Formats: sequence, C-alpha cells, structure tokens
Amino acid sequence: MFLLHHVLAALDSAGQLALNLFFAALGGFAVWVFQRVVGRKENAARQAEAERLVADAHERAAERLKAAEVEAKQKVLESLAHFEQETAETRNELKAVERRLDKREDTLEKKMDVLATKERKIEAVEGQLAERDKALIQKAAEADELLSKQRSELLRIARLTPEQAKAVCLRQIELEVEREAGEMVERIITNAEDNAREKARYITISAIQRYAAEHTCESVVATVDVPSDEMKGRVIGREGRNIRAFEKATGVTVIVDDTPGIIQISCFDPVRKEIARAALDQLIRDGRIHPTRIEELVAGVTKEVEQRVVEAGREAAATAKVNGVNKKILDVLGRLQFRTSYGQNVLKHSIEVAHLCGLMADELGLDGVLARRCGLLHDIGKALDHEAEGSHTKVGYEFARRFNEPPAVLNAICGHHGDVAATHPYTPLVAAADAMSASRPGGRRESIERYIKRLQELEAIATSFDGVQQAYAIEAGREVRVIVDAVRIEDRSALKLARDIARKIEQDVGAFPGEIKVTVLREVRATEYAISGKHRGNGDRTAHYETAETEEPAAS
Repeated sequence: MFLLHHVLAALDSAGQLALNLFFAALGGFAVWVFQRVVGRKENAARQAEAERLVADAHERAAERLKAAEVEAKQKVLESLAHFEQETAETRNELKAVERRLDKREDTLEKKMDVLATKERKIEAVEGQLAERDKALIQKAAEADELLSKQRSELLRIARLTPEQAKAVCLRQIELEVEREAGEMVERIITNAEDNAREKARYITISAIQRYAAEHTCESVVATVDVPSDEMKGRVIGREGRNIRAFEKATGVTVIVDDTPGIIQISCFDPVRKEIARAALDQLIRDGRIHPTRIEELVAGVTKEVEQRVVEAGREAAATAKVNGVNKKILDVLGRLQFRTSYGQNVLKHSIEVAHLCGLMADELGLDGVLARRCGLLHDIGKALDHEAEGSHTKVGYEFARRFNEPPAVLNAICGHHGDVAATHPYTPLVAAADAMSASRPGGRRESIERYIKRLQELEAIATSFDGVQQAYAIEAGREVRVIVDAVRIEDRSALKLARDIARKIEQDVGAFPGEIKVTVLREVRATEYAISGKHRGNGDRTAHYETAETEEPAAS
C-alpha cells in the first residue's frame, strides 16, 4: 500500500509536470505567433519608409545632377570666353612683334645700303692711300739718298769718321742734358730745402712754445757742509780709520782739504756719490762717527737711495706718459736723476725730450706715444756707461735690446747723435728734441772763462781762412758771421768757404750743444752821384759794388 501510494504519488507528479510543459509550450507558440504578426507589420512599415527614402534620394540626385550640368556648362562658357580673350591678346602681340620685325628689317636694309656706300668710299680711299704710300716710299728713298750725300759731304768737310761725328754729337747732347739736369736738381733741392726748413722751423717752434719746462741746470759738485774743523777731524778719525771705513763702505773718494766748512766727495758713479753724500751728511748731524756706525748708516742710506731711484724711474715714465716699460729699465732710468751733463740733469732732460718728441710727432701725424718712449729712453746708456765700455748710445742700445724694446726706440737710442743711420722717422725727432733741450737758454751751464774761450776760438777759426776780413761769434756762440773781401772771394767761392769753416769748427772745437750756423757775407756796393750842370766838369764820382749775402749752416 505504501508502495502503491508512492507510485500513485509519482504518477500524479509526472502528470502535473507534463501538463505544465504543455501549457508552457502552448504559451511560447502563442508568443511566437504574435511576434511574427507584429514583425511582419513593422517590416512592411520599414520597407515603405525605405522605399520613400530611396525615392527622395533619387529626386535629390536628379536635382543635383541638373545643377552640376548647369554649373559645368557655365564654366565651359567662361573658359571659352577666357580662351578667346587670351587668343586675341596673343594675336595682338604677334601682330606687334611682326610690325617691329618689319621695321627692323627696313632699318637693316637701310644700314646695309649705308655700309655698302661706305665700303665703296673706303675702297676708293684705300686706292688713294696706296698711291700715296708709293709716293712716300719714293720720296723716302730720295731723302735717304740726299741725306747720305749730305752726310758724306759733311764728313768730307769736317774730316771725321761717322763714329767720331756721332761721339761729338752725343757728347754735346750729354753736356746739354747734364746742364739742364743740374739746374733742375738744384731748383728741386732749393725748393725742398726751403719748404723743409720752413716746416721744421714751424714744428720746432710750436713744440717749444707748447712745452714750457723749468730750467734743468743743476750743480754737479758733491759737497757736504761741516760745522767746524773739529768735526772734520772726527770724520777723519784716529789715524784716518773713519774716513777709510767710509770710503770702503761707499766706494767713493773723500777729499778733506783746507777749504773751510766743506768736505768734497768724488766718484764716477753718481748713485754711489749720492749715497756717500747723504750718509756723510747724516753722520755729521748724528755726531756718532765710528766704523760700525758708518757701515750701518751706509747700508740704510743705500736702501733709501735705491728706493728713490725706483720711484724716480716710475715718476719719470708717468710724467712722460709712457706705459709698459720693463721694471728693470725703469730702475736704471731712475739712476739718471743723479747724472748730469754740462750741469743739466739727465733725467729731467730725458722727460723734456720725451714731451718735445710727442708734440712734434703729433704735428707730423706720427705715433706720439712711441715718440715719447723714444725720447724718454734715448739717454738710458748714460746710467750705465761707467759700467760698460763704449759710448752711451751703444751701451743704451745693448741694454734696451735685451728687454725687447721696439726697433724705433733702439734706433733712436743708438742714432740720435748720428753714429748710426736713422731707419725710423722718430730718430730725427729725438735728435732735434735733444738739441733743443740742450741748447735752449739755461739748459746747460759752463763757466764764463770757458764760454769766452769758445767764442774766441770760433772767431779765430773763421779769420784763419784766406779772404776773411772780420768774424763775429753771436747768439751765444751758435752763429758765426764772417765778412769776406768781395774782390778776392766770389759768390761760388763763398759757398765753399762757409762749408770749409763749418768743417773746421766740427774738427777743432770740442763738444758743443746743438749746432753752429756759419753765415758768410760778401758785400759789393755801387754808388753813383747825379751832378748838376755847373759842377759836371769836376768829374768827382765814386763807385762801390754790392752783392747778396750767402749762408751756410753747419751742424755738429
């Protein structure tokens, strides 16, 4: 029962399931049928809409096609119009070119006609020239024959060979050319000298006026004031030990004589002389004089003087506006502060020459800085000439060359006295500035006896020549005027006499600053008197003749 009950229950469940499946299938079929019916309606609507859209598209395509056809036709018409216009323009241009070509063709035909006419004329002229050439050849032959006959006749008359006659003619022509060339050279040299002298005078005077410096003349006697003879004895020391120690420490010679109140110091080295002077002056003021004190004081003064030398060199370069000078050169340049030449301080003289060179270089359009450098260092050798053999120009040249000074500076150092040929334009400027600085009033000092002796010597040299009547030394000995006998000395002889006197002065007179001008005066006066009628028979007439003066400057 139990099993049956379960079987019946199972059968009831399966029937219920089958029934459910049946209803589900029936519902699905109904849904499918419904969807199919609805789908067909939608497809029909969609198809109708698609057909409508296709119809619209066809209509719009037809409209656009018509518009495109119209636009294309319009463009074709426009292109045809443009083409016709361009064709017309091209046709007009071709017609214009054709007209120009026709005109050129006409012009060329005319030119061809003209050329043909000229060609015929040229042929006619050539024929005439050919006839003239024949005539000229014939005349040249006749002239050659005539010249040959004349030459033979001249040679027969002069009794000369052709070579001799040619030599005579050439000699005559040579003399004429030499005379004309000599006159031309003399004229050119005279004009050049006049212009150069005037220009040089202007430049030098301008430089002197623009640079006004104080007189540089100084005393060169190294003396030390001594308050009493007792102090002289202390300077000498017991058995001369103090003075020997002083001379040994300073390298100078101390002269203690009977001259009251002074002690003299002698030394070829100006720096050592200055050290000795300053040391001795301090010893006398200090009063403690013994060998140990002397050595200490001399050592201290030496350092002070060396420092002064260095500062003097730098100050000189700054004053002259010269930069870039080697320190060793400046140290040596400072020694010139204690060096004198004829009483002129060489360092101040160098600064003055530097300024004068710069002023003249600016006038000539040269490098003023380089000119000042040449002037500042031109006498650098005077600070070393007591240490090396040779002149100060040679010593200075060798010293400056070691420090690679410019060639213009080296040439100015060794050539400003004429020892070496000037290879740069700054060397003559340095020589001129050196002469101006040395020869201007107050630049250098010499004793009155020596000055008078030099003037007398100049006058004696001039009067020693034959034909000289009188001679006068003027301008402080810088010019000698010589008056000669006009009968014995001619104009050309006066030139030679002036040159001979100048050369004699250069040979016989010792060193003198600057230059000495020799002026020869030859004078002939002619005087005639007009006499009235009642006194004309007396015959009282006098005559005197006069010519112009001739000058010849001579430079040392």
